[in-house]
Amino acid sequence: MEKRSNIRELMGFAGRHRYLTYASWVLSVISAALALLPFVYIFFIVREVIEAAPNFAQAEHIVFYGWMAVAFALGSIAVYIAGLLCSHLAAFRIAGNMRKRLLTHIASLPLGFIGEEGSGKVRRIINDSSAATETYLAHQLPDMAGAIATPLGMIVMLFLFDWRFGLVCLIPVILGFACMFKMVGPGMAADMKNYTDAMEQMNNEAVEYVRGIPVVKTFGQTVHTFKRFKGSIDNYYNFCVAYCKKCRAPMIWFTMFVNSAFAFLIAFALILAGGEAVAQGTLLNFIFYVIFTPVLTTALTKVMYMSENGMIVADALDRVHSILDLQPLPAPQRGISPRDNGVQFEHVTFRYANASADALHDVSFAVQPGQSVAFVGPSGGGKTTVAGLISRFWDVAAGAVRIGGVNVKDIPKEELMRNIAYVFQDSRLLKATVLENVRLSRPDASEAEVLEALHRARCDDILAKLPLGVHTVIGAKGVYLSGGEQQRIAIARMMLKDAPIIVLDEATAFADPENEALVQQAFQELARGKTVLTIAHRLTTVRGADAIFVLQDGRIVETGTHAQLVEKGGLYAKMWKDYRTSIRWRVTGAAKQADAAKQAGAAKGGNV
Repeated sequence: MEKRSNIRELMGFAGRHRYLTYASWVLSVISAALALLPFVYIFFIVREVIEAAPNFAQAEHIVFYGWMAVAFALGSIAVYIAGLLCSHLAAFRIAGNMRKRLLTHIASLPLGFIGEEGSGKVRRIINDSSAATETYLAHQLPDMAGAIATPLGMIVMLFLFDWRFGLVCLIPVILGFACMFKMVGPGMAADMKNYTDAMEQMNNEAVEYVRGIPVVKTFGQTVHTFKRFKGSIDNYYNFCVAYCKKCRAPMIWFTMFVNSAFAFLIAFALILAGGEAVAQGTLLNFIFYVIFTPVLTTALTKVMYMSENGMIVADALDRVHSILDLQPLPAPQRGISPRDNGVQFEHVTFRYANASADALHDVSFAVQPGQSVAFVGPSGGGKTTVAGLISRFWDVAAGAVRIGGVNVKDIPKEELMRNIAYVFQDSRLLKATVLENVRLSRPDASEAEVLEALHRARCDDILAKLPLGVHTVIGAKGVYLSGGEQQRIAIARMMLKDAPIIVLDEATAFADPENEALVQQAFQELARGKTVLTIAHRLTTVRGADAIFVLQDGRIVETGTHAQLVEKGGLYAKMWKDYRTSIRWRVTGAAKQADAAKQAGAAKGGNV
């Protein structure tokens, strides 16, 4: 594959603003050239003073030279600021266009993309990668143009006064470049990639850790419970330490060489003098190069960091393309509408990207229109995968998923989404009004229709406590809802959508007992006349299902009603027994705690 040019890639996001970027480079070069001239006029001042000594009254041009140095310095600053204005306007537009294109493209990708990649990784690519290009375009590219122009102009000037001193000044430059290559050579591209990978991994694991904090605190665990999170931190730490040690020696030598030009000049001047008095011309040239060479040090330091920044941007663009190069699921050539709201799996096999085993293998079942079924089984058995394939979060590797007798691949995406309502275990609300959150499923709905959906979803008590009712902004001014309350708002959203197929993925996982009862009532209202597919760990919530499918290791191992499966004595019966035991254990434990509290209270009262 042909390697992409960073500049060409970035200009592809710029549109007509690319001309501002080009203008910033030109202005930066002009600014760099103007910045060299004050040093020349400072040298003129020094030369006139030396030539006029001891009769300094003859030095008539000092004031003129001084003002010229100031004028060129101010002119350099003004031109540089104008270049930065151009580069920033272009950089902001490019970063904005990049984010828009990424988000637009993500919207076209299968819905399972975020879950598979990780929300932390995707967020980092969208925000941090575009921010890296913004910094590169706004500051680093204009500085790079100036940093390249400065040494070129300096080389001309170095040989303009005394070519011998100019050659001596180039010695530390060459040595410095040799040390720089040790740090920013070809191996640094791999180092930058490893650094960003370590940051992404740590970011992803941090998101998962934060989500799991309630469990950690409940059971009194420590950060070591999340081994992957700790491992990602250790991996980042080890990389950073190793990389610093790798660059330590070359950086020391580079810093020493680029700052030691004056030492080479002094040594060469002493050699020229040969132990005698230094000629006035040689002294003047020596003074000019001592004044001028620090600029070369600054320019070389900029060049070193520019190469590093270029690699960072190249890696950022590679990560952007890791999303942009993904293809959406193929759209149907001829859209077909489902005949009814039945769901069928026909010998379905599916494997996640980079997984070593199938998530589902040769799975077949049929759900009749209006039927309520449940999927249960051990973790990792494939329950959530079944739900995702019904909604075409991914495409199957083999077999077919059908709705109303039509392969989901042949149903237009918009119509497929209209036919399915998905209630996740952790439903999310936007920082918007309750009205706007519910309207997400049907933007053209009236306020009366939204209020009716909220009423049917048992949300009346939620609206009663909100200061502005349905117009209250969630998350603003301390207005927050519990997990169960958020779930009821999400159910109202699905009621407003009124899709014929309902998928409930662990929808009561985060609800407290009081909210769970209300959520179950809302589910009953939502499910009327609909095909319902429920994924659950709490087996009491699926006892009334028309059929229960037990999945283990990606296969359906048992099928039947609750009574049939319990009587069968298989995996479901064991799960039901374990579940009831855990319930009794919790009830007994709670009763013992209550008795202990009563006894402690009585004892305390007696002592009083």
